[in-house]
Amino acid sequence: MRINFVGLLVGAGLLVLPVGGSLEAVAGDSTKRRYSFFAPTPDHLMRDMSTDRPDATESPFTIDAGHAQVETNIFGFSRSTRDSDGFRTDTYEIGTTNIRIGVTSFAELNLVWQPYGVVQTSSLLSGPASRSSGIGSVDIRGKINLWGNDLFGDLGTSAFALLPFVTLPTDRSNDVSAAGFSAGLIVPFALQLSDKIGFGLNAGFVSTKSEETSSYRTEYLVTAAVSYEWTDRLGSYYEVGVAFETDDPRGDAVFLGTGLTYAVNSNTQLDIGLNVGVSPAADRINPFIGISRRF
Repeated sequence: MRINFVGLLVGAGLLVLPVGGSLEAVAGDSTKRRYSFFAPTPDHLMRDMSTDRPDATESPFTIDAGHAQVETNIFGFSRSTRDSDGFRTDTYEIGTTNIRIGVTSFAELNLVWQPYGVVQTSSLLSGPASRSSGIGSVDIRGKINLWGNDLFGDLGTSAFALLPFVTLPTDRSNDVSAAGFSAGLIVPFALQLSDKIGFGLNAGFVSTKSEETSSYRTEYLVTAAVSYEWTDRLGSYYEVGVAFETDDPRGDAVFLGTGLTYAVNSNTQLDIGLNVGVSPAADRINPFIGISRRF
């Protein structure tokens, strides 16, 4: 069954708009619209640092105009569950980086690239079966905040954005890069539940060309996360994610995730996290560690 998750999320976001409000009224501080990539936002007007990692749930907030933020997965490891033939796959991810550039007060451009990775497949009967390594795909993304960029934080406030993306293969044969071109859309939404608790919700889809049939298939993605601020520096999150209508014969991929974030200062954040698969199609385990830095 195909579900219009994007439509449902748009509807949910409109329900939490202030009574009598409009998209223009909640889009943010109009005085910041004068700033751009070529006329950077002054430091004293910049928003608090917000990252799109470590959880899989993207934030609806953009980078202030004229500034950049680099978010890097220093090291990640994932191990799949064994398939019906007894094979499993171990993946090592090194240095995957998202470079986020503030273009306007409400829009940013992203470039995501994995400089190196290793994919190793093994069998219960024969041991290691194959090993590939090399560079990963390049993702080009744009994020447009529709409301909440500068007015988010008080109880009941919300934020909403659109995040279209394309994935470009770099090496179709190394098993690290995507094998073909794909494109999709993520719709990030956030709601402030209390002074310490935040809620994030993503819905979206990705369309990928099938190698077997040369036709495109669509996979639907939904994630939800709750964050908690223990102190001004230390935070944690708890997440669930589902990928629907995948081409995996084992069905939908469902995972649970948790992690910690630590703000070294107003422009630097460290993080560590762990995802655990709860369905056969999801990776069984996925620990990772990363760093984010704003400039």
